[in-house]
Amino acid sequence: MGTGRAMVGAMAVVVVFSGVVQGYLTPLLPELGQRLGIGAVGQNNLYLLAQCAFAVLTPLLSRLGDLFGHRRLLRVALTMVAAGSLAMALRPTVATLAAGMVLQGAVVGFFPLLAGILRSRAPERGRSGMAVLVGALLIAIGVGGLVAGALSERHAEAGLWTAVPVAVLAVLAGVLLPDSDTPRGGRFHYGAAALLTVGLIALVLVLAQGGAWGWTSARSLGVAALAVVVLTAWVAVERRATHPLVSVRMLRDRRLAVISAHTFCAAFGTIGFLGANALFLGADPARSGYGMGLGPQAIATVSLAMVVAGFAGSTATPRLARLIGDRAVLATGGALIALGFLGLALFHTTLPQYVASALVVGLATGLFESITRTLSAEVVPERQTALAVGLNELALSLGAAIGAAVIGGVFAAHQTGGGDGRIALSGFVWSWCLCGGVALLGALCALAYAGPRTTSHPLAAPRPGHVPTKEGLT
Repeated sequence: MGTGRAMVGAMAVVVVFSGVVQGYLTPLLPELGQRLGIGAVGQNNLYLLAQCAFAVLTPLLSRLGDLFGHRRLLRVALTMVAAGSLAMALRPTVATLAAGMVLQGAVVGFFPLLAGILRSRAPERGRSGMAVLVGALLIAIGVGGLVAGALSERHAEAGLWTAVPVAVLAVLAGVLLPDSDTPRGGRFHYGAAALLTVGLIALVLVLAQGGAWGWTSARSLGVAALAVVVLTAWVAVERRATHPLVSVRMLRDRRLAVISAHTFCAAFGTIGFLGANALFLGADPARSGYGMGLGPQAIATVSLAMVVAGFAGSTATPRLARLIGDRAVLATGGALIALGFLGLALFHTTLPQYVASALVVGLATGLFESITRTLSAEVVPERQTALAVGLNELALSLGAAIGAAVIGGVFAAHQTGGGDGRIALSGFVWSWCLCGGVALLGALCALAYAGPRTTSHPLAAPRPGHVPTKEGLT
């Protein structure tokens, strides 16, 4: 694949597959659950399995890619996700859905591994390429849900085939992509990997189930204590290791810490509130006194409009960074998220008001996802690119999980009291305010980022001896 443009195009196919996988199951699971006898608890457990897979596979695939080759691990991840998608479509059962969703968790490796290849093979397209990939991801998430919903109108199982043809294209794209020529070395630390796996699973469990178990229950406190103890032991092991799984020194890098903190705060609301957003749009005003009374297709259309706005924000990021600098872009993303949620809190009585504020949140989502993925790759040595982007992905996943858990707690505390489990409007208003406040905290964190004002970064600048082709120039 000789040009940067062609390579980014092949990467976009891989990222579109990732977006479809992340977007197509949500509208299918309620009806699939009825057909397969999977209740609400069972469906929640499926999502919990997927969240655990996301948390565990993010650092493992990223680190393995830095050690043994980004293309090799990308092909492994693509095979896992394609196999999971095909297994669910061929024979949808509780077992295949559980196994398939775990295998699909390997999508978290796509962005870190692609970033490693992009930085090595087409550094002159680093920022523009990352912006295109983030935009393609957001659009694919929205379109995947719409296509799956349309296919499943008569038969829910038909929607499971949504990801299969895209999987074939993505696997072919993975075959065509070049490998990075990043210097490799070191060994995989299996003990550290085991500790990190147990610690992250315990952390995700308590975040996802704490509301159901009771945050002060013995089970929640015990699992939380396990997470703290195991992750503390992991840090101690990593400090003494000759070949650490994750360099503790890298975790102490101020720029990477600021980027990860900003990612966490931004994802808390923008991704953590997605489920609640659908609840509000679908609520019947006659019964609840609020909401828009929209059906599934109309809700999916609003969601698609938000991801289109996210695509616009992502593709505008490189030019905006050249104009105002990286730190200002980070801060602007957080401020726009806060502004969007403030708009939702103040103006939510009509659909145009609500959608206008939601589009601001969507625009800011594209902005923050593009700039944080770009900067997390740029602030570390080239041999650590995939791992740094992977840690940023982990911050995004944890931010979204904690955001969803906290919002769930707010909803539980603001029920109408009629015994029907309905949420009072105050629960949504407090949640919007909370999401806006956390986003504003992320914007303040961004002010601590110290980096060059322009794009003269390792990801954007060609390596010594690298001569970009005419087609590879931005």
